[in-house]
Amino acid sequence: MRLRTIMFALLLVVAGLPGLAAIGLRVYENALVRRTEAELIAQGSALAASAAMGCSAMPDGMDGRPAINSYDPDDRTISTSIDLRSSPVLEERPAAVATALQRDPAAMQMATMWEPVIEQTKRATLASIVLLDRQGLVLNGRDAGRSLAGLPEVRAALSGTTITTLRHNGAYKVRYPLEWISRATDIRLHHARPIMAGGRVVGAILLSRSPRALFRGMYEDRGKIAGGTAAIFLFLVAMTALLARTIVRPIEALSRATRALAEGRSADPPQPTLRVQEIDGLIHDFAAMATAIQARSHYLRDFAAALAHEFKTPLTGLSGAIELLQDHGATMSEGDRARFLANMADDTRRLSRLISRLLDLAKADLQRPNDAACDVREVLARIADGLSSATFRITYRLGGHPARGAIDGAALETVLTTLLDNARAAAASEVHITVDQAGPRLQLTIADNGHGIAAADRPRIFEPFFTSKRESGGTGLGLPIARALVEGVGGSLDLVDASAGTQFCLIIRRASHLG
Repeated sequence: MRLRTIMFALLLVVAGLPGLAAIGLRVYENALVRRTEAELIAQGSALAASAAMGCSAMPDGMDGRPAINSYDPDDRTISTSIDLRSSPVLEERPAAVATALQRDPAAMQMATMWEPVIEQTKRATLASIVLLDRQGLVLNGRDAGRSLAGLPEVRAALSGTTITTLRHNGAYKVRYPLEWISRATDIRLHHARPIMAGGRVVGAILLSRSPRALFRGMYEDRGKIAGGTAAIFLFLVAMTALLARTIVRPIEALSRATRALAEGRSADPPQPTLRVQEIDGLIHDFAAMATAIQARSHYLRDFAAALAHEFKTPLTGLSGAIELLQDHGATMSEGDRARFLANMADDTRRLSRLISRLLDLAKADLQRPNDAACDVREVLARIADGLSSATFRITYRLGGHPARGAIDGAALETVLTTLLDNARAAAASEVHITVDQAGPRLQLTIADNGHGIAAADRPRIFEPFFTSKRESGGTGLGLPIARALVEGVGGSLDLVDASAGTQFCLIIRRASHLG
């Protein structure tokens, strides 16, 4: 899969999660059902209060029941109780049953008086409204005279408790093919409320209505839902395009540049117009890596050419001397034979020195910063004592602070010895070394009073095999090895300008401990 596809799929899933979660948790259905319940509670409360006014003349205590105070002056809100996730759905409401009991005459008079109001309310709200007397007998409608006293909601209402229940709606027929999505499709809410007069239950009112099904509401609002879905889809496409431009395209361009770099071609890092910090950092890191690889490639190419040249000269001398000995060895004088053998020995020793120095250079290039540390004062004292002579004096100066460098003592001694040997070869009679602290680093300045380095040679003194003392056995690897040793531990070695002689600046990190 492409990264664009994964991002779009992820955004699509994230965008759809709220809707899926809402459907799974019945949030929308609960809202519809609770709204229906609230409407039934409001209707029932108004109708029960109105019916109670018609029962005000009924005799108190005629059923022997104590007065019930169901009014709470602090309860001024409609509190719903139905939850589709937890409320049980009962069987369809049983039909009213025939009974020998007689309806309460006062309740019948009240029902007759309020029948026009109830009929008008039923037509407006599409709710079923049934009035019951205190025995649970139906006072209106086609079941008038029959009993619903066996229903649990009616029993609760006649005992003074308001209750709402869920029941299956057997009369409902499927109208939409996807109605199975909504659990509220085939249920009906039944709300039972007592009619109170004089603090006593004189009857009950039973209301029922089907909630507005979720799918039906969705179908009716299909235009808005389709528009919202299209807007979300277009937004996701735009976000995917934006992410592709800021992430995918730069990564693809980096991939192409990496392949070009692997094939030895020029690798230009991408320069996108829209950037994020992480991708921008990746591009900068790639550019730095490409520059380092190209520089290393050029270094290896130049190093290989210089190495071939350095080995070619002694090998040519050896090859020529061997041919002369093979062709004319028998007739060659002892002096000529000794001279040729001496030349061969010199060439062999030069090759041996080159190999040894190359191994030193390889070791220096491979070293990395570690926990090595040394006392710079001790290293300087040891070098000054070992290399100083009547014609070559070494002096050094340190401050009163401890001077411990984050470098192996042997490596530091090798670097300083190389610089001092070069100073001696440049006819210097005195070398002065100064050690200063520069924050977390130590700066060593090595200055001599020799004849200095020619201006044309100064840019090349750290190049491998570059030397002005080839006749005296110089390999041109001393300074490259010294710089590699220093850079391997995070330091630097540079030639700096001086009014006279030669001056180098050696910087190394201070050791993190003073033990």
